[in-house]
Amino acid sequence: MKLGRVIGRVVADRKHESFEGVKLMLIQPLDSHRKPTGDVLVGMDVVRAGEGDLIFYESSKEAGQALPNWFHPGDVAIMGIIDHIEGEDAETTGGG
Repeated sequence: MKLGRVIGRVVADRKHESFEGVKLMLIQPLDSHRKPTGDVLVGMDVVRAGEGDLIFYESSKEAGQALPNWFHPGDVAIMGIIDHIEGEDAETTGGG
């Protein structure tokens, strides 16, 4: 799993039928120090994340297993919302 922050929402009037009822969010990948890294991604939100939330996500084939219907073109899924991170060099975290 990977660390990221939700930075926005994607609104699409037309989308693949397998995405009906699925919220699509913009995700900024983060490194281990919670600094932005890499390109912004569009991910399926299966946990009701909101803008500013610190999240963990999965990509590739594993992301496809987040929806009940595995036969869809999605390759990034938000798998959880992070409340707090503990451990070496951990800073206070939260929703934004």
